[in-house]
Amino acid sequence: MGGGSLGAIGGVAKERAEEYKGRVTAYVIIACLVAAIGGSLFGYDIGISGTYIYIYISYHLIIIFIFMLCNFTSKRMHAHENNYCKYNNQGLAAFTSSLYLAGLLASIVASPITTKYGRRGSIICGGISFIIGATLDASAVNLPMLILGRIMLGVGIGFGNQAVPLYLSEMAPTHLRGGLNMMFQLATTLGIFTANMINYGTQKLHPWGWRLSLGLAAAPAFLMTIGGILLPETPNSLIERGSHEKGKKILEKIRGTTDVHAELQDIIDASELAKLIEHPFRNILEKRNRPQLVMAIFMPTFQILTGINSILFYAPVLFQTMGFKGNASLYSSALTGAVLCLSTFISIATVDKWGRRVLLISGGMQMVICQVIVSIILGLKFSSDKELSKTFSILVVVIICLFVAAFGWSWGPLGWTVPSEIFSLETRSAGQSITVAVNLFFTFIIGQIFLSLLCAFKFGIFLFFAGWITIMTIFVYLFLPETKGVPIEEMIFLWKKHWFWKKIVP
Repeated sequence: MGGGSLGAIGGVAKERAEEYKGRVTAYVIIACLVAAIGGSLFGYDIGISGTYIYIYISYHLIIIFIFMLCNFTSKRMHAHENNYCKYNNQGLAAFTSSLYLAGLLASIVASPITTKYGRRGSIICGGISFIIGATLDASAVNLPMLILGRIMLGVGIGFGNQAVPLYLSEMAPTHLRGGLNMMFQLATTLGIFTANMINYGTQKLHPWGWRLSLGLAAAPAFLMTIGGILLPETPNSLIERGSHEKGKKILEKIRGTTDVHAELQDIIDASELAKLIEHPFRNILEKRNRPQLVMAIFMPTFQILTGINSILFYAPVLFQTMGFKGNASLYSSALTGAVLCLSTFISIATVDKWGRRVLLISGGMQMVICQVIVSIILGLKFSSDKELSKTFSILVVVIICLFVAAFGWSWGPLGWTVPSEIFSLETRSAGQSITVAVNLFFTFIIGQIFLSLLCAFKFGIFLFFAGWITIMTIFVYLFLPETKGVPIEEMIFLWKKHWFWKKIVP
């Protein structure tokens, strides 16, 4: 069993993709849908950040502990003459982005748990942590409770983002892996849109509406926890942990056939090699894993450097800066959330037909064009002491929606999909931890510095992000091979055939 597995370093011994059998079963679709709910936790927290920020701007005297944390008074809020700087406050930025540091640390801890106890174990841990965090935030009566709640939310995000993409990649059949994996991103966008709608509804429920916004985060967390308890473990994880017969039965069930020999053999080969690796994080630094490590670092980095999180975190602030008043800023941010959600369906429908590279490159080009146009409009029509006219404000929102749409069908879902499918089994959990940690680290950095960058760069902030999008589009064109239709255990052969990586991979 597994003969020849040691003949391939970092992967299986030979390509068996053409021998894979099976179909898309209702069982695997339901499992992927339930697991993907974990993405809604991440999305809900991104969207609900608007609750903290909007309340902070409009009702900061109501929530005294947020007022204490940020030391943000009405006088200070309006003291800046520069429109770009009117909401620049490091306390606000720190509070918004602090959760992601907790998530970063949790993602590292989640790696050995995901390997030793399975993908379901991390999914359950993430759900429970998020329930605790949402409960603490909703019932907070002082600053320590609020901060502890944010930390627990971060822990939940770290575990969920670690385990869910892996679960989806391993459960999905090869020819539909991209679409099913994107259920995570779809759930994320639904979480963002839901949070935006809740923000709008609860800001009218003075003075306790904010508690409802924060507490409702427990709903998807509860569903994810129950799903983690009821869902089957992935065949890859079961076989890696020695349960070969059980793994085979699950594989037959999710593929809808008993003829799973080729795929099962690939998993067994990979698991035998994985058992030889005692230190996955050390192993991932070796030369043979260099391409995967580079992708695990650069894909999430570039995903955040598109500037999308700045728009999603600070949409109310950004639109108020551009001249929208009161509820109009929430309308605009809710609109971007809806566009992001709908555009994800485009990616789900096309990713396994057109491939990853086509979507990433075309999406990057559209985002660059949109960023440049917004920068030109703001540079010509928006000054430090003059707001945009209504016509140009609407035009900016339309262009931003086009930017969000491009992100939604390209770098949004694929920034998670590609890293989750390229690692061999022995480094898969460690690789996903690196992906999540890098994503959360840059989410924290951008969340922390965006308001200061907006103040310093003014309209040039959009050119700043456009520059990064240009770099990452070129990066994909040159260095990312197409992973469409390649079995997850046979990704090693991609690097050996690529014009650049074949010079590095043994």
